[in-house]
Amino acid sequence: MKFKEVISILLLCSCGASAPQSIITAEKAYEGVSNYCHRTYDWSVAKDNPSIMHIDMGEESDSTYQVVFRSYTGAYVHFYVDKTSGTTRIVEKVPSINVEEETGTINLLDYIEKQ
Repeated sequence: MKFKEVISILLLCSCGASAPQSIITAEKAYEGVSNYCHRTYDWSVAKDNPSIMHIDMGEESDSTYQVVFRSYTGAYVHFYVDKTSGTTRIVEKVPSINVEEETGTINLLDYIEKQ
């Protein structure tokens, strides 16, 4: 067999490979974002009124989970969690003044409890 034939066979065989498996579940996405938010934001203002700050699951796509943190200020922080890598894009939105800003990324795996 010639080198080109071997390469062609290898390429054809790899085409049927399955898609990468998700390493992050919806529960892990929520846990990691919750841990991040509790470490990063001051929750003391919600001590007397816990409903003014909360974390909820948002929409899910084939590749990402969305987790949303609502601050007592009225801002919403959207966390877009990549299901296969745990890389999480953070977008802050303030509806009252129509502002949206991408504020960075985190590795969600750094905020999930190791078991």
